Amino acid sequence: MSYDVSAGLALFATVAAVTRLRMAVTPRLPALRATYALNAVEDAEKLAKPKYPPVVEASLRVGKWMTLAFFVSVAPFCVTLGARPVGRAVLDVVLILMAYDLAYYVTHRFVFHGAPMRRIHAVHHQAQSPTYIDAHYVHPVETFVGLLLFVGTIAGLAVGLGPFHAGSVAAAFLLFTQLNVLNHTRVRLDGFPWRLFALISAVHAEHHVGMRRGNYATITPLYDWLFGTYERVRA
Repeated sequence: MSYDVSAGLALFATVAAVTRLRMAVTPRLPALRATYALNAVEDAEKLAKPKYPPVVEASLRVGKWMTLAFFVSVAPFCVTLGARPVGRAVLDVVLILMAYDLAYYVTHRFVFHGAPMRRIHAVHHQAQSPTYIDAHYVHPVETFVGLLLFVGTIAGLAVGLGPFHAGSVAAAFLLFTQLNVLNHTRVRLDGFPWRLFALISAVHAEHHVGMRRGNYATITPLYDWLFGTYERVRA
């Protein structure tokens, strides 16, 4: 693999532009206004507690530097601007996300909830009724490990399969970051495909009830269904 500066820059520009667009548009969507209002009120109450700001700030700082390191030192080796059929590009997005989710499932179940990092992960589990801010109320070590899993998934797949189109990695990165935030927001939407996002949020909220709950995956409930750790959402 070679270091493709143009593809790396295109990836960074796409992620930055779409992220800004998402931040500007989604709060104005009628279907999401109630969710944003609910989270804003509860987030303000949580941030008023002394324990919240330092953890959130540390987690965001680690996330920022890890993401920058990914775009500068890893991504250009893993992406290309070479033409790809649309079907292949979409399949690559699914492959990256599902491979990452399997790696995260195993790590979450046996490392975060196991002896190696249980006490570190317990910081995040202090939020038994999560809202938006709890996506960032994470011990910085856990933030580092979680991002390393995603970066490592892309790098490992690229070594085995060759570089991905920059658009596919951008889509995977945006879905990875946004779904990991959305699953803490208790969003409630009807109709396809929005009901799937509501399910992801509800399933993760069920996981937050206690350290002995299931639902260890973060992108879809698939691996919890396969490995018998799916916890049904309570009515």
